[in-house]
Amino acid sequence: MLDKFGIAKRIAQELRDGYYVNLGIGIPTLVANYVPEGMEVILQSENGLLGIGPFPYADEVDADLINAGKQTVTTTKGSSFFDSAMSFGMIRSGRVDLTVLGAMEVADNGDIANWKIPGKMVKGMGGAMDLVASAKNIIVAMQHVNKAGESKLLAKCTLPITGLGCVEKVVTELGVFDITPEGFRCVEYAPGVTLDYIKEKTLGRLVIADDVKQMVIG
Repeated sequence: MLDKFGIAKRIAQELRDGYYVNLGIGIPTLVANYVPEGMEVILQSENGLLGIGPFPYADEVDADLINAGKQTVTTTKGSSFFDSAMSFGMIRSGRVDLTVLGAMEVADNGDIANWKIPGKMVKGMGGAMDLVASAKNIIVAMQHVNKAGESKLLAKCTLPITGLGCVEKVVTELGVFDITPEGFRCVEYAPGVTLDYIKEKTLGRLVIADDVKQMVIG
């Protein structure tokens, strides 16, 4: 079973040279620390930064350099700063190759709910709606179950929807799941996890790939 760092490391394997990538709040931000060596990936943040580097060490912190989640970050050589209007222009015009988002729930048809729990105060959806509507590829990084041990991979989302049919892949502490017309397709399982356990903890439609394999985390 993976921790949040293992989830981020596995998602980093989905990066490709030259990709423009937006990392959502939570586990997705950790992906910035695991970009494969020798690969050029340009990380974009909706608050107006292109060229995000790894999280800073204590002596590198600059309070003026933050990502969309208000975490301090570093910048890469050639990075640029701009206003949110230009940033969302990049997103809405389809210039982001990959978006990695956290989620509270994902349905087996690719619907995602990741912004609001009824009865709890939130400031708003933020950039999530634009990202799910415009990204070429969306991967969700999330816990497979909630604090009560209940599945978050469902037949239908019960929380307010962020986007419909937009998720391509889900990576959890239990495995890697492609979204297919047949539902969640388990293509990898985490070390120490059995396929029966994954079936038990998945409420949405689930199929096991014929070539399913154990996840390899570098």
